Amino acid sequence: MPAPASAYRDFPGRRWLGVLLRAAHLAGVVGVGAGLLAGEAAAAGFVYLMVLSGVAMALLDAWSRRRWLRELAGLSLLVKFALLGWFAADEARRPLLFWLILVFSVIFAHAPASFRHRRLR
Repeated sequence: MPAPASAYRDFPGRRWLGVLLRAAHLAGVVGVGAGLLAGEAAAAGFVYLMVLSGVAMALLDAWSRRRWLRELAGLSLLVKFALLGWFAADEARRPLLFWLILVFSVIFAHAPASFRHRRLR
């Protein structure tokens, strides 16, 4: 019998994998931000690190909690992807978009679980 949509799936080491992915993601964000603050293009390595680790964290969250994509936390990720697309396409607004994405991400990452996991209707 399949598990209910609200079931949480886990595996040994999932927590540490999440911690390592988050550390890699933050290193990528810092690298991209440092490039922007220095007035240079972000090094491709930092961009790849930021994006790939972010996608990996999202996939891990979606796998662990299938209904996550129907919650505000999942919706916030779609908004962040749209903002990242704008960031990639609009060089003139990259510094502003970097800070907007950073603040948006921190608010959703640290909001109470009762808010982040609120289901969309």
